[in-house]
Amino acid sequence: MTTIFCINGPNLNLLGKRQPEVYGFETLKDVETRLTKLSGELGHDLRCMQSNREYEIIDWIHEAREAAEAIVINPGAFTHTSVAVLDALNAYDGVVFEVHISNIHKRESFRHHSFVSGRAEGVIAGFGTRGYDFALTRAVELIAAKTSPDRQ
Repeated sequence: MTTIFCINGPNLNLLGKRQPEVYGFETLKDVETRLTKLSGELGHDLRCMQSNREYEIIDWIHEAREAAEAIVINPGAFTHTSVAVLDALNAYDGVVFEVHISNIHKRESFRHHSFVSGRAEGVIAGFGTRGYDFALTRAVELIAAKTSPDRQ
């Protein structure tokens, strides 16, 4: 059984409380519970983590080099500001999916650029918290494709 990391960046600990008109009323704990169940059904372990500190996110990405086959990441505001998160992801050989709850392209112009997108196999934005489900499911498919090239 392989492990997938779900890494959430700054302010996602306030999910369900901060700007529910943008992000909805579901809490991060609700999302993590749903994703843990889904990953188990798909035959994988999921490790969820959240931090408002850039260095912790970088440390988790470094840890994933040895401990995880895939990373599903919502870098929050670090999406638009952190070359350091990008550099850490570039040193990681596994599957990476970038998730945004809102459609960042419908928001302020500074949110339209992502440093992370250039490293990600896919970017999911604007599907609410269900974007995590899509990313996790596709990550599992790509992990399976690594061991069986005819499965994509």
